[in-house]
Amino acid sequence: MRRLPMPNVGTILKDEITRLSKKAVREQVGPMQASASAQRKQLATLKKQVQELQRELAQLRRAADRAQPQAEPADGKQHRFSAKGLVTLRAKLDLSAEDFGLLVGVTGHTIYSWEKEKSAPRAAQVEAVAALRGIGKREAQRRLEALRGAADKKAPRRKPEG
Repeated sequence: MRRLPMPNVGTILKDEITRLSKKAVREQVGPMQASASAQRKQLATLKKQVQELQRELAQLRRAADRAQPQAEPADGKQHRFSAKGLVTLRAKLDLSAEDFGLLVGVTGHTIYSWEKEKSAPRAAQVEAVAALRGIGKREAQRRLEALRGAADKKAPRRKPEG
């Protein structure tokens, strides 16, 4: 009689434990995987909706900007700004950038920025520059003196030291 080899009980037990543990893990992880997959789909849908809404918002903003009437100046004329014209006007009035800025209501540095086209004036500032186009040197000097006089009255006076 021939003997059959005896199966190794340790190996059989190990294989059975592995099989049962894999089955238990699948039972626990399966529902979580399904839930995670559903959440990923939902997240992708929400991202698409957000992108569509952002596109729609951008379109509505552009449409609203086009529909808004431009602010009309007080005299009813639309004024344009050009850096070259500003330089010419300042030279015509024989004013420093600081003095011209005082008349317009900005600093001298801002005037230089406008002339070098590093920045551009706002609509109200364009109106102020346009208002200076029709005056001469004497009128500009009178306005400057009036502005400086008003500034001196506002500034607190220092007591002389001594």
